[in-house]
Amino acid sequence: MGASRIRVGSVATALPGPPIDNATLGRTLGASSVFEQWVDQFIGTRTRHLSVDLETGEACFTLADLAETAGRKALNDAGVAPADVDLVVMGTSMPDALLPTTVNVVADRLGIDGIRTYQLQSGCTGAMQALDLAHQLLLSGRHGIALVIGGDVCAKHVDLGSDLGKLPPSELVNTVLFGDGAGAAVLTAEDVPGTAVLHRVLVRLAGRGRAPGQIVEWFGMGDRTEERTALHEDFKAIEEHVPALSEQALAELLDDQGWQSADIDYLLPPQLSVRMTDRIVRHLGLPRAEEVSCVGETGNTANALPFFQLERVLPRMEPGDRAVAVAVESSKWIKSGLVLEMI
Repeated sequence: MGASRIRVGSVATALPGPPIDNATLGRTLGASSVFEQWVDQFIGTRTRHLSVDLETGEACFTLADLAETAGRKALNDAGVAPADVDLVVMGTSMPDALLPTTVNVVADRLGIDGIRTYQLQSGCTGAMQALDLAHQLLLSGRHGIALVIGGDVCAKHVDLGSDLGKLPPSELVNTVLFGDGAGAAVLTAEDVPGTAVLHRVLVRLAGRGRAPGQIVEWFGMGDRTEERTALHEDFKAIEEHVPALSEQALAELLDDQGWQSADIDYLLPPQLSVRMTDRIVRHLGLPRAEEVSCVGETGNTANALPFFQLERVLPRMEPGDRAVAVAVESSKWIKSGLVLEMI
């Protein structure tokens, strides 16, 4: 017989190094004096954390490093030993290597072995997809505890020698938009008092007939010298589609739960950037929900972001409180989200 409901036992996150403000990033990349003003007006991000030393270009942290830190803390906070974990699922868009999978490297470091592990590659909904898979497997009754990890290390795509003044807007946005980080959550089928119930995770492909909004190239030995950029962003398409897809995801989540807009106490909106988040929150129009956002301080950490939001909201939730999270993946368009209730 399957479990009746799944709870979030703990959430933890990890960031690499100190926060890097726009002035520091601009000086490092030789930006003009209007760089900070441009970032504030169009992006809104104030700081981000990068896994690369801006002075030397040396990589200081891998995704496995950050995921291990977050995963170990999540296990400790939940009082779960590595031997008690039945399942590990990881979502990322930029693993450390194609093989071995980063999830297995992290599991090895945490002392986890002999269980099912999965790594899902996706953009900003990868964490939701990982939570969805873990949630469904726990509901089946075949597993009791899952460690779910999400994170990305984008600094490998930052060219410290680039001339920002010559970059097209699509590439300039990527230079300042993203940050690095990882998060982890322990999901349990046990009825742990004082923890939130994860009622539902939504994942829906919405990319049929839509051109990709983002492309991230992966260069191999045969094409590494080609003169093409690694990142391509159609920010206009993202501005057009993300609010509508967010609204669709929210509507489906509420409808499935039989909840009304006024029933939501906390909204965890998509975290592409501060300015986009502001637009989406206004578009969703939840009358009394308190926004839970972190992108202004962390930058867009992609698959780590939901964990940063959960880490902020869970300690604030009281019995009866309800929270909804929404995330949208723009590379081939996925709408996703989850619903939580403190019971």
